[in-house]
Amino acid sequence: MQLKIDLNADLGESYGAYRYGADEALIPLVSSVNIACGWHGGDPAAMRSAAALAAKHHVAIGAHPGYPDLAGFGRRAMALSPKEVTDGLLYQIGALDGICRAEGVRVRYVKPHGALYNAAAKDAALAEAVAEAIRLYDPALVLLCPANSAMERAAKNVGVRAAREFFADRAYQNDGSLVPRSLPNAVITDEAAVCARVKTAVQTQTVLSVNGNPVSLPFDSICLHGDNPKAVRLAGSIRAALAEADVRIASFV
Repeated sequence: MQLKIDLNADLGESYGAYRYGADEALIPLVSSVNIACGWHGGDPAAMRSAAALAAKHHVAIGAHPGYPDLAGFGRRAMALSPKEVTDGLLYQIGALDGICRAEGVRVRYVKPHGALYNAAAKDAALAEAVAEAIRLYDPALVLLCPANSAMERAAKNVGVRAAREFFADRAYQNDGSLVPRSLPNAVITDEAAVCARVKTAVQTQTVLSVNGNPVSLPFDSICLHGDNPKAVRLAGSIRAALAEADVRIASFV
């Protein structure tokens, strides 16, 4: 039976006069798109444009909510309480879902962004706050999160489905967490290296850590960061590498 895997990208992150990512070129190359919801990036115009492009190309839409940190692009730690996290996610998911409805589509899953994603992957209280927001808004939504994380466990606890992801262009630590962006070589830019990692990960469900150790990493989706300058080329190369390995690209929802 042919293997199937999702390819997702973080997009819709432009706001005002600032432009990030190549949404028009990248959306046709992926099967799911994580659209920023205005707190770490994105604004109503960018959100609607990304939703319309996703609808046009029949790409699944996920909400990509983060901390209220536009200046830091949501990548700085913030001391929000679990209740504040739940309330903030409800606000952001609802905003994007309203825009999606105007384009004839709906939000189908949720993937936290940046510092919130990393914190909720390890902090049980924050993970529960994320899962609870999804349950309250629509328990049919899927939580896209790291494998073996606090978020995956929290989703199971509240009755929300979780999907696991692998980062094609990010380095991993021995415990399966991402190497912080503040450290050297956290982002992998070599196209051949990214494609080789993807093929190995799909075939073995493992990835080599930054220290060269194999890490078990079951996953349902491959993430490619839209703000990577080589994102469009990488997406095309990843698609070709997966086709070569007889893997079909299709959304997990």
